[in-house]
Amino acid sequence: MRNPVRSLVRWVQEKHFETWLGGYGRHLIQQWREPQVRHEGPKHLLFALCDHYEPMWGGADIPYHVSDARVQVWEEQYPVMAGAFRDADGFHPRYSFFFPGEDYQPHFLERLASLVKGGWGEVELHLHHDNDTEESLRALILQSLEQFASHGHLSRDDDGRYRYAFIHGNWCLANSRADGRMCGVDAEIPLLYDTGCYADFTFPAVPSECQPNIVNQIYWPIGDLSQRRAYEHGERAQVGKVMDDRLLMIQGPLSLGWRAHKVPFRIEGSHLTATDPPSQVRVSRWVEQNIHVAGRPEWVFVKVHTHGAPEEAAASLLGDGGRTLHEVLTSQYNDGQDWVLHYVTAREMYNIAMAAMAGEKGNPNHYRNFKITPPPLAL
Repeated sequence: MRNPVRSLVRWVQEKHFETWLGGYGRHLIQQWREPQVRHEGPKHLLFALCDHYEPMWGGADIPYHVSDARVQVWEEQYPVMAGAFRDADGFHPRYSFFFPGEDYQPHFLERLASLVKGGWGEVELHLHHDNDTEESLRALILQSLEQFASHGHLSRDDDGRYRYAFIHGNWCLANSRADGRMCGVDAEIPLLYDTGCYADFTFPAVPSECQPNIVNQIYWPIGDLSQRRAYEHGERAQVGKVMDDRLLMIQGPLSLGWRAHKVPFRIEGSHLTATDPPSQVRVSRWVEQNIHVAGRPEWVFVKVHTHGAPEEAAASLLGDGGRTLHEVLTSQYNDGQDWVLHYVTAREMYNIAMAAMAGEKGNPNHYRNFKITPPPLAL
C-alpha cells in the first residue's frame, strides 16, 4: 500500500508548488480584502478559448495528410458545434488559434482563413524554439509574421506594422527553465513587444516550473524586462493607468479545490483536455477567480486554453465537451440580470482590458476593437 504522505509530497513536488503557491495565497487575500464596489446592472463575462493549435503534434514522423486532416476537421466541424450558441451580442463562440510559427504550412493557414472569414475566430502566434539568440529569435518571429500575414491573418497598425498576441511553446517564456532549454533568450519579453506583440497569453502553466508567482491577474511586467523570467515582477492593470512601452500579461484562472482522492486537492489550471473536459463545476471555478482590471470588477475575464488539434482533444472540443462548455456559459452566465456573456478572441480580450484601463465602462461589447483592429480577413 502506498504511503499517503509520501504520495502527497511527491505530488506537490511534481506540480512545482514552490513557484506559485505564494502567489495563489496572495490572490485569495486580495479577493477577501478587495472592496465590493456597487455598480448598476449585471456583471459581464468575457470568455476566450486560446488553443495552442498544433496540427503537426507528434513530431516529424506525422504524415502531412494526418496533420491536414486535423485542420480539416476544425474547418468543417467547428461551425457546426459553435453555430448552436450565441452570446448577448449575437456572436457565436469565438476561437483563438495560436498557430506554431515553426510548423508553417500554407494550406493549414488557408483552412483557418475560412474560419476567420466566417467570424468564428482569429489566428495568433505560438512558437516553440530552443537555443536561440536575440537575433535568431527576432528573425524567426518576423518570418512567421510575414507568412501568417500573407494569408490575411494578424492585425495591422495604420503604418502596416503587424500586431499579434503570443503564447510561448512549452511555457518557457523569457528563458524560464532552470536548464535554459526551449528558449535561450532572457530578454524575450521586450523583443516580443518590439516585433509587434501586444499581449502574452502563455499562463497559467502548472505543473511546469515556468509558472510565475503572480496568479489570476492581468498585469504589466515591470523592472528589468531583459532579465530571465522578467514576468515574475508585475503591476496589476488598473483603471486610469496604461503602460504603452511594453506588452500586457493576460492570465487564465488557476485555483486549488478539494476532491475525494488519495491526493485530496485538485489543481484547476483552466486547461481543457479529452480526459478533463469542460464541466459546470470547472466553469464556476474559473469565474470565481474574478480576474479583472482593478477598478472595473463588473468585467470578469476568463481565458482558458487547450491543445485542440490532436484527434482525442478535437473530438471532445467539437463534440460533447464543447457543447457542455457552451451550454453552461449560455444558460448560467447570460441571463441579462446577473450576467451578460461575451465570446471574445484573444485580441478582443486585450482591447476590452485596455478600454477598462482607459476608464471606459458599460457594455464591453463596444470595445472589441478599442485599440487593435481586426485582421484583414475579418474586416
